[in-house]
Amino acid sequence: MSAQLLPAGELLTAGQLLPMIRRLHERLREAVVTACEQAAVEELAQVDREAEEDTLYAVDRVGEEELLSFFAGLDRGSPIVLVAEGLAGGQVVLPAGCAAEEAVWRVIVDPIDGTRGLMYQKRSAWVLTGVAPNWGPKTGLHDIELAVQTEIPLVKQHLCDTLWAVKGQGAQAERFNRLSGERHALPLRPSTATTIAHGFATVVRFFPGARELLAAIDDEVARAVLGPLPPGRAACFEDQYISSGGQLYELAVGHDRFVADLRPLMNPLLARRGQGPLVCCHPYDLCTELIAREAGVQVTDAQGEPLQARLGVEGDVAWVGYANPALRACLERPLQRALDRVLN
Repeated sequence: MSAQLLPAGELLTAGQLLPMIRRLHERLREAVVTACEQAAVEELAQVDREAEEDTLYAVDRVGEEELLSFFAGLDRGSPIVLVAEGLAGGQVVLPAGCAAEEAVWRVIVDPIDGTRGLMYQKRSAWVLTGVAPNWGPKTGLHDIELAVQTEIPLVKQHLCDTLWAVKGQGAQAERFNRLSGERHALPLRPSTATTIAHGFATVVRFFPGARELLAAIDDEVARAVLGPLPPGRAACFEDQYISSGGQLYELAVGHDRFVADLRPLMNPLLARRGQGPLVCCHPYDLCTELIAREAGVQVTDAQGEPLQARLGVEGDVAWVGYANPALRACLERPLQRALDRVLN
């Protein structure tokens, strides 16, 4: 199947790129699920290499190979800048021999977001792609005009979802049945709750290093918005889903009410303690946040401003997601107070 992005002499809109990106995602999904079916957990979980941004595992290599294979067939009249973890220098201009200045689009991809959960067959991972006009190195998350994310299911799972959005046109989703091949529309309905009581609200702390600081922020926010916590009762819950794309999905479909990934803000404090920095969220992990926003989720940086990270593999990104404006109004100020207390 041709991966041609732009026919010679024709510049396509972001919406017209959607079918091509969806084909890429389906190909990646099939390749990774097949690899999971054929390999033992121990094989998939082997460390492949240590990149500057993160650890890459054996299963990641499957996604990288499929990604490059798909884009290798680009017509020379339609170059793109492809940004992805694992590429030399973090990006490549395709087709080979073209200059970055010629590219119309900058495409950022995370072939497998949620590797750790998938390689142990604990939880779905996601293929993430954001497409932005190529404004050179300054191109950022705020420039993305098309975003697509596709679920890579567990081997034992036959249903999987795909979500997409074109800027200003709302978000859509589809559920695919791997056994029957059937597809049907999936409604995106972020929670309309006005409180986190008896709902999922998470301050991210996937990995060791600053868990006590992040947990303190979590507890302080919960007390501030819920009042005294009832003894012997769970006032709210958390979900440490090791996938930023997966967390955005949970907000968009109404499962989660609040997610705050504040890890980059902890690094200066850790440095003063003589500790190294945390593994943090990168721009490619958040390249589909447009979908959540188009669905009605409030996505901001740690200060409540729109995300501004450049489309690259480097750079740590803090972000906060509120399922709706009422939850943001309830939670944002207590979150800022808790951050100020912990960091200062």
